[in-house]
Amino acid sequence: MSEQVIQENKMGTMAVPKLLITMSLPMMLSMLVQALYNVVDSMFVAKLNEAALTAVSLAFPVQNLMIAVAAGTGVGINALLSRNLGEQRFEDANKAARNGIFLAIISYIVFALICGFGARTFFAIQVDDEAIITYGTQYMIVIAVGSISIFLQITLERLLQSTGRTIYNMCTQGLGAAINILFDPLLIFGLGPFPRLEVWGAAIATVFGQVVAVLLSLYFNVKKNKELDLNMRGFRPDKQTVVNIYKVGIPSIFMQAIGSVMVFGMNKILLMFSTTAATVYGVYYKLQSFVFMPVFGLTNGMIPIVAYNYGARNKKRILSTLKLAIIYAVSIMLVGLVIFQVFTPQLLGIFDASEHMLEIGVQALRIISLSFVIAGFCIVTSATFQALGNGVYSLITSAIRQLAVILPVAYLLAKFFGLSMVWWAVPIAELFSLGLCLIFLSRIVKKKLNTL
Repeated sequence: MSEQVIQENKMGTMAVPKLLITMSLPMMLSMLVQALYNVVDSMFVAKLNEAALTAVSLAFPVQNLMIAVAAGTGVGINALLSRNLGEQRFEDANKAARNGIFLAIISYIVFALICGFGARTFFAIQVDDEAIITYGTQYMIVIAVGSISIFLQITLERLLQSTGRTIYNMCTQGLGAAINILFDPLLIFGLGPFPRLEVWGAAIATVFGQVVAVLLSLYFNVKKNKELDLNMRGFRPDKQTVVNIYKVGIPSIFMQAIGSVMVFGMNKILLMFSTTAATVYGVYYKLQSFVFMPVFGLTNGMIPIVAYNYGARNKKRILSTLKLAIIYAVSIMLVGLVIFQVFTPQLLGIFDASEHMLEIGVQALRIISLSFVIAGFCIVTSATFQALGNGVYSLITSAIRQLAVILPVAYLLAKFFGLSMVWWAVPIAELFSLGLCLIFLSRIVKKKLNTL
């Protein structure tokens, strides 16, 4: 019992620097592994031909939309569950966990039906290259049918995260990624006893790795996560719990889903020039995940700390956590900026970039990466808004940045100045995002934290 009490209260008692590292480091490592998922498929698929790489790149907005719904719902579960634990309301915490699993299953059914039947149409409205349409349809159907693994994996990992057991998430994602990396070349190229499945193989390897991760996450939750009871026998959805989850989760879902809309829009703009330009943007998104994912892992570790201490009415620990998270995030982004500026040709070389792709890509990556440092600050402050129950601030910031700034600016730059200037839309939009984050942060400190 004493061990359980210590576990329940460490977010309110452990020294903030040690707590933030303890909570975040496993998540940062697991998110790096998640970034590896994004890159490995494209890296091996690129060895088939550029059409296959383009197809996988164009499928990214749909994959990102699935992750947006799963992760956004997970943020809502995480915030509600952590607040309940901070207020010592353990039965409500169990209710949040069970309803979260239910929502994951419902989300899967919706996406499997829509994406499975609409895969070919999705690619056909973007390009008229039959090879790209065929590759993309094959890839998306497998990903859609197997997306139960995405929804359950993220949900189960958030339950472990909410109770401070983030180390297990590193194990689940690490094993899943290792399986994906192992089976990608075997199934794509038909090595050994395996058939040559090309793009089909890339998708199957991804789903297989995720399924294994789900099974391991379920085991850890049942055997190690003693604060929660996940027994679903006799379960009935609880309307108020679902409302409370989505009160925080929906802004987060929309915030990430807006990213899918933005990428789809950018692809349409870039396809005005060539499929290679859209491929470069897809490759950028794969590569930038190695910089952004650790920061997202940091904020995933930060959110339950802030939420718990808000429930416990401890302003000092909330502000200390926020300041440290900003310092760590900006530092990570600064390292990413240097790498993208100095090693750009080598990064593109991972995807067997042609001379034409290098000509476009080197300039694109160097310009877009100028926004990294500002993005680090904005990601942390947006996560703080979510943890304190003001996810709508994050939604407004994200919507203005990606829909009201990036897409219109990119279109105007493309129309009047050409492809080389389109990439400047991202740094310009990040400056708008910075201004909004500072305004909202000031407001939330005055209205919420100063009243504790």
